[in-house]
Amino acid sequence: MKIIRCKNLMSVISRKLILKGKSIGFVPTMGALHEGHLSLIRQARKDNDIVVVSIFVNPAQFGPKEDFKKYPRNLFLDAALCRNAGVDFIFYPQAKEMYPKDFKTFVEVKELSDILCGATRPGHFRGVATVVTKLFNIVGPSIAYFGQKDAQQVAVIKAMVSDLDLPVKIKVMPTLRENDGLAMSSRNKYLNTAQRAQAQVLYRSLRIAKSLINQGIRDTGKIVRLMKQEIHKVKIAKIDYVSIVDTKNLTPIKEIKKECLMVLAVWIGNTRLIDNMVIIRRMHQ
Repeated sequence: MKIIRCKNLMSVISRKLILKGKSIGFVPTMGALHEGHLSLIRQARKDNDIVVVSIFVNPAQFGPKEDFKKYPRNLFLDAALCRNAGVDFIFYPQAKEMYPKDFKTFVEVKELSDILCGATRPGHFRGVATVVTKLFNIVGPSIAYFGQKDAQQVAVIKAMVSDLDLPVKIKVMPTLRENDGLAMSSRNKYLNTAQRAQAQVLYRSLRIAKSLINQGIRDTGKIVRLMKQEIHKVKIAKIDYVSIVDTKNLTPIKEIKKECLMVLAVWIGNTRLIDNMVIIRRMHQ
């Protein structure tokens, strides 16, 4: 395994591999790797000749009051995990190379970027779309791997790839969870023991909603109301949003008639956590 710090060198390596007919599986990350990331890497290893993982804490997707400076960074540990998982190259660029002083161009996916997480994190998905476009251009992957946990990010990237005719397939892998149901996330490290226990309310509320749907309830207003009631039982929990939306355009729906997505973002203390669940509903007449 090699660690590549220069974007031009990464690009040269990738182009040579592509010319040799090698498929490249790509997993973009911000480091602080956990089992969720490793599941993506293992799938990339199964599907491709070469696996590239990027580790880049992207400043463009953090707001001025967000956790960019304290976001966990540990290249030594991340590299060991990547090596054990069969990664061929880690792309580890610096911000000054990805965003030089004269940088002027950004990629923005309208509508999808302004709702849900985008409503309270303005500019976040513009930063995500921009850096992912740059990474795709540098690495030239055949397939890029993302986790279902970041459902809105996935929707934004899929739309961007389609709209810009980028020659990469997006493969979405299931959310991995801790034993207590909490979706795996690098930000879970911010939680103390008590907060960690209380954070289980996110997944618990999703399971309550799924149970209601299985009982035949179709009114999303009622389902969301009961989800919020469950979350409000946890005193330190502060809801950013809870919604049931269309899986493609992420707009709220009033009645469950087909596949949909339950999404939520909740603050547990000073840590903002997200989770979601896909509901596949086959309606019978």
